Amino acid sequence: MAKVYLILMGKGGVGKSFVTNTLAQYKFSKGHNPMCIDTDPVNPTFAGFEALNVKRLNIMNGDEINPRHFDKLIELIAEAQDDVIIDNGASSFIPLSSYLISNEIPTLLTSLGHELVIHTPIAGGQSFMDTLNGFSQLAAQFPTEAEFVVWLNPYSGPVDVQGKSFEELQVYKKHKDRIAAIVNIPALKENTFKQDLQEMLKARKTFDEAIASTDLPMVVRHRLGVIKKELFSLLDNAPILAG
Repeated sequence: MAKVYLILMGKGGVGKSFVTNTLAQYKFSKGHNPMCIDTDPVNPTFAGFEALNVKRLNIMNGDEINPRHFDKLIELIAEAQDDVIIDNGASSFIPLSSYLISNEIPTLLTSLGHELVIHTPIAGGQSFMDTLNGFSQLAAQFPTEAEFVVWLNPYSGPVDVQGKSFEELQVYKKHKDRIAAIVNIPALKENTFKQDLQEMLKARKTFDEAIASTDLPMVVRHRLGVIKKELFSLLDNAPILAG
């Protein structure tokens, strides 16, 4: 059964594209050949990673879903023999979520033999409450056919509120049966690992491309290898991703 990984979060700048391309790279590293699709109408960052062979598909018509373009997306998913990874932008978050729910797409995907897994980042710092509430709304609105993978992203600060971790909060306790995995993205040192990763992502390069690049200093390539190993090890521990 193919899995449809849909990356959703209404707030921008919280790591959706990082989650998407990391997941895609991980799947390729395991010998899979996922279909990668970028539906972001404003910032198609995922499509910029040429090594991942991402299809760009604009499913919007102004502020609304274009039904014909959306139908094409579903046809692509239906024909997929391997997993499907879909990145969606903050600007189309509300109309896409509403369209998926009102058209009972999770149920349709299940009938096609696919499993819908929604990936949502919860960011630290000032974005914590917005992203936490975003996850809570998604979990409450989507039917039980959809499972969730929560990515805790400390890029802008600790992922907690008043010292309480995500797993200690009422939101987690309420929806924990819907959460298939939690990925704790490691906090990176500012002027070394974090900067190396930022520059790699800005250049739209995968870990393998950057590590193999003779244009980068040896130590930078080494640090990127350390980050890749740690991230992929975390994903190995999540059966819904490793399968």
